[in-house]
Order: sequence, then structure tokens, then C-alpha cells
Amino acid sequence: MSTATASSPTLSALVAQLRADEQKLYLGGGRKAIERQHEKGRLTARERIDKLIDPGTSFFELGLFAAWEMYQEWGGAPSAGVVTGVGTVAGRRQMIIANDATVKAGAFFPATAKKVLRAQRIAMLNRLPLIYLVDSAGVFLPLQEDVFPDEDDFGRIFRNNAVISATGLGQISAIMGNCVAGGGYLPVLCDKLLMTEGSGLYLAGPALVRSAIGQRVSHEDLGGASMHAQISGTIDYRDPTDELCLERLRRLAANVAPDPELPPAPFARREATSAARPGTDLYDLVSPDPRKDYEILQVLDCIVDAGTFDEFKPEFGKSVVCGTARIGGFPVGIVANQHHQVKPAEGPLQFGGVLYVDSAEKAARFVMNCNQDWLPIIFLQDVNGFMVGRDSEHEGIIKAGAKLVNAISNSRVPKLTILIGGSFGAGNYALCGKAFDPRMILAWPMARCAVMGGDQATSTLLDVTVKSLERQGHHVDAAELAALRDKVKASYDREMDVRYGAARGWVDKIIDPAETREVLITSLEIVTRHAEIEPLKLGVFQV
Repeated sequence: MSTATASSPTLSALVAQLRADEQKLYLGGGRKAIERQHEKGRLTARERIDKLIDPGTSFFELGLFAAWEMYQEWGGAPSAGVVTGVGTVAGRRQMIIANDATVKAGAFFPATAKKVLRAQRIAMLNRLPLIYLVDSAGVFLPLQEDVFPDEDDFGRIFRNNAVISATGLGQISAIMGNCVAGGGYLPVLCDKLLMTEGSGLYLAGPALVRSAIGQRVSHEDLGGASMHAQISGTIDYRDPTDELCLERLRRLAANVAPDPELPPAPFARREATSAARPGTDLYDLVSPDPRKDYEILQVLDCIVDAGTFDEFKPEFGKSVVCGTARIGGFPVGIVANQHHQVKPAEGPLQFGGVLYVDSAEKAARFVMNCNQDWLPIIFLQDVNGFMVGRDSEHEGIIKAGAKLVNAISNSRVPKLTILIGGSFGAGNYALCGKAFDPRMILAWPMARCAVMGGDQATSTLLDVTVKSLERQGHHVDAAELAALRDKVKASYDREMDVRYGAARGWVDKIIDPAETREVLITSLEIVTRHAEIEPLKLGVFQV
């Protein structure tokens, strides 16, 4: 059983803090902003979602921590002012994207656009129909240069609307408040468009129209629901209230066949058994202190169906554990870092959390096997990076890493990544970090993500800072050096925090470790809904 140091909270304490942070985020712009939304006769984004999804089902939220502690000079943007996730509507899983009008009237910050684009991408990869609940004032003008023009900005959302529709994937949009300027293209590019009384849809509001062309026009005459239903013909359905609009939306969604009970070929779901150990055991098995060792096989005992794990090459490349198992009945492949020292048959001890030539080559071979067998792959990251030094370079560590990167990059099967602890440097890449298209990327509260570990980065950054000051003629004494070190370390530690990464879209969901198995089962239900049957292509492979 591991124990935490005084400077390192327990895993259960981190989970308690996670829950407290979540409760704040669920309030969006705060209780007063919620009251203002109700005074307009409108529901909040979360209330709308609760009424939309099937009774007795849960909403699998993604991106809750988007924009965490960002935009403070503008009062913040909790969850980036938009709620996204997967919910079941009329028996069919749907990606739901709902503007939160309690946060700056649902305006789009840079992180908002990024979050909506990520939700659309997850929907496209997993063949999830989309439902948009629109209530947005458009682009947040003070930050327009980071929202408007680029290929991963606001306009890309509308491009995706058109591309998604062309694939035959259903999109329904309901305007339930403001929908102004360029944002008006989102609902109009969907297959079906609903609108509630009192809502507005126009490229320019009454004030801007008057300023631009001198025309005086009321909100309703310019872009109200009646006008768009009777004159422009832009909307398909008009409803007096949020509640009636959501009821109609559910009826329209019910016209499409519900999800099948079993995943289609080549995926499968067998009989499930419980895990060998309860998920709560993870609180004692794993410490947030990265210096504390743990056994990854014991972690897997809390996640996989009991008795189903078959380890691949268990006596070779032991700093990485690979194997097949079932999770909730889903056959999967698992690639996980070992977090204690291991002794190969020949050669010196190997450090836990480090990728060596043998472990990288083993993992590459295993990833190809999973592709051959159409097994979704789950990556459990707690990785410091690849082994460095003369011996490792002579053995060809870069070539070995390239093999693993190639195999993962060209995988045709769904990939799910969980950041358990560290996710540093090239180790993040080689074990399917965000850049390598995991269908979802999840994280425990103790996860850390950066180009290198905190101690190494602090020393490097401090050295750069001191040399810069010296070039300017400033001598740094011992007291100033200590203060600089503390400042640099505090800044870097903040940037390694998983919430910092989740704020910027590097992580889709921060989860309670005890719920890892349940979250993975839900994720597997989502990612095995569809497969593009195609051969595995690897290109030029390093030897």
C-alpha cells in the first residue's frame, strides 16, 4: 500500500478536489446568471440536455474543464461557455453541443471553438449523429483574432457541418435564444432546424443594421421565429417554449432507428465478468507521488474482466506491459507503462515509466497484432520518455521509437488513451497522445503532461533565465537564484497540472480513477459503433 508525502496529497484527496471543481463548473456563469436565463423563460444548457436525453440514461460529458482558469481578465469562461458530450436520445447515442448562455451570453472564445471542433471530430470518427442546442451571441469580439479566421477556428465548425451532412450523418439544430452573425450558419447548415419563440436568427442585430444601413427594424421583424417560419422559410419547425421544442426534437430523433444492442462486425462484445478487484483499490495501489512505485498488473486487476488478461511477451521488454483482455465484455488490446524497475534477461536494470528499445519494439509488434485482430487499443500512460544516453543511441532507440510511432499513426482500430501519471515528451507521442488521434483521451486527477518532467524543466528554464540576465549585465546572487527557482518551478508545475491541459483541449475528460472501468466501458460502447473496413498500411518501416 502506497502512502503520500506531506507535499503530495492522496489520490482520494485529489478526487475530492476534482468533485469540488466539477460542481463549480456545473453552475456555468453562476446562480445569478442562471436566474436571468430563467427570467427570460428559457432553460439553461444543462437543463435542456437533462430534458432531451432518455429518462434513466446519463450524459457522458466531454470537455468540462475547457478554458479552466483562462480569460480571467474577461471574467473567465467556465467550460468555455458550451456543454458537449454523448447522450442517448430516442435510443440512439448522439453528440450533443449546447451553448451555455449563462457564460457571456454563450459567446465563442478561442477555447469554445476548439471544444466544438473536438466534439464534431469525435462525432465524425464514431459515426454519432449531432444535436446542437444554439443559444449564442456569436464571437467574443475582444478575442476575435483568435476565434475567426484560421483553419481550426470558428469557420471550421460550419465547414464541418457541410461535410458531416454529406456523409449522411444526421444533424439537428434547435435555436433556443440568440443566434447571430456568422454563427447563424451552424443551424442553417444542419438537416433539420427548430426555433423557439423569442429567439433571434440574423447576420446583424437591429443596432448593427441601423448603424450599417440606417434601417430601423425590430428584433422580431428582423429575425424572429415567426418571420423565419412564414417569410424567409429558413426554419423547419417553430415552438413556443424550450420544453415543447425539446419534445419535438426527441420525436424527430425517434424517426431514426435506435442503436443496435451489439456492436457491428468486425467488433464484438462477449459475456462480461466483474473485475478481480474493486476500482476503489486504486486509491491505495497508486500514489500521486511519481517517486512511489506501483505494479501496473494490479491496476489492470481493477479494470479488466477477471481472468481475461493474457500478457504478450511478458518476459521481454518489461518496462511496457502489453496484452489482450476483455473490459465489460469488449475484447481489447492494452499497452501500459510499468512503474517499477524491471530486470531484463541480459543487461542492467531498467527504470519504470521509461521506453527502451526492447519495450518499444514489443509494443509496436503488439499494436500491429491488435490491428490484425480488429481489437480496440487502450493506452495507459505513465511515461517519462525514451531512454537516453550513448548505449541507448547505439542500440537504435530512435529507430525503435519510430516503429512504434508508425504503427500507432497508421492504426485502423479505435484507440483510447488514459493519462494515469506522467505524460512527457516523446513518450506522450509514442503511446498515443492527443496528436495521434485517440478517439477519446482521458486522465486521472494526478496526471501531468509536458515536454519534460518538472525537475529537469526547472533546471533548464532557470539556466536559460540566469544566462539571459547575465547577458544584460545583471549578476544573480544566491537569494535571487533561489527565488527564481521557486518562481520557475511553480509556473511549470501549474502548466503540468492536468486541468491546465484539459483547459486547452489536450484531455477530453478528467475521471475518478475508481470509475476507470465504467468510463472505458461507456467509451467502448461509443467507439465500436462503426468501422471503416480497410487494410492496415504502414508505409516505410525502420529496421
